[in-house]
Amino acid sequence: MFRRTSHVTSLEVYALSFGSTLQIGDSTYINGFTRAIAVQRDADIFFGDEGDFSKYPIFSEPIPFLPIEEELTYESHNYNPNIKVNNIHVLGISTSSALHIGNTEHVSLESRVKHIRQLSSPDERYE
Repeated sequence: MFRRTSHVTSLEVYALSFGSTLQIGDSTYINGFTRAIAVQRDADIFFGDEGDFSKYPIFSEPIPFLPIEEELTYESHNYNPNIKVNNIHVLGISTSSALHIGNTEHVSLESRVKHIRQLSSPDERYE
């Protein structure tokens, strides 16, 4: 599996959140998973029951993976097995993303977000 070596002089990451991965070194598996409900309202109201993922089918529907039906041919030659980078500067890694320096065999990342906007009628806004 491991055919290359990564050399990084400097790495700066300012924010890492919500099921994300910062992996330095070789790995066999990277799995990231995030579920979120984002409710936007024009008033500061919280009802207390918005976090029930089972109410929304987006969180339970299977992801359709289409099969690859064409024949693939792949050949790789690593004439220089070293990857050299001076600086990596990242503002943020979020919502089931990965920054990986090294080799990996299997990566699986899934992020499901339900966005809801609840706006009052124009009459209610200015009372």
